[in-house]
Amino acid sequence: MRKRKPKARIIQSDPRFGDPIVMQFINNMMLDGKKSVALSVFYEAMDIVREKTQQDEHSVWSKALNNVMPQVEVRSRRIGGATFQIPTEIRPKRKMSIGMKWLINFARKRSGKGMAEKLATELIAASKGEGAAVKRKEDMHKMAEANRAFAHFKA
Repeated sequence: MRKRKPKARIIQSDPRFGDPIVMQFINNMMLDGKKSVALSVFYEAMDIVREKTQQDEHSVWSKALNNVMPQVEVRSRRIGGATFQIPTEIRPKRKMSIGMKWLINFARKRSGKGMAEKLATELIAASKGEGAAVKRKEDMHKMAEANRAFAHFKA
C-alpha cells in the first residue's frame, strides 16, 4: 500500500482546441513516445470528421466520448468459494480513461486506410451511438444489470 496518494499530473491543453482532455486522448493514442505522430494523426482525423459530418469536430469528438463512457462495471469478488461478478459504479476519471482506450483500440482494429481514417470513422459512429466501442459499453451495462442481485456484496 502507498503511504499517500500520488500527485495528479497536470496535462497541458492541446494546441488547436485548448482542451486538456483532448491532450489526454492524444497521450493515450501515442505509441513508443511519438507524440508528434499522435498529434498529427488526431488532427488529421478531426479534419476528416469535419469534412464528413459538416459539424464542429470537437463537439463530435466529445459526444462520441460521452456515448462510450461506461457508468458501471463488474468486478470479480470471491466470497465463500464462489466468485461473484459485482456491479460497481465507476469514478469519473476512470470512466473517461476507459472510454478513451475503447475508442482508440476499436479504431485500431477497424478496417480502413491509415489510423486517421479509422479513428474518424469510429468517432463518427460513436457520436451517432453506433460502433464497436458503444457496443462494448452496452455489453458492460447489460452484464452489470444481469448481476444486480449481487450488488449487496460491495466492499
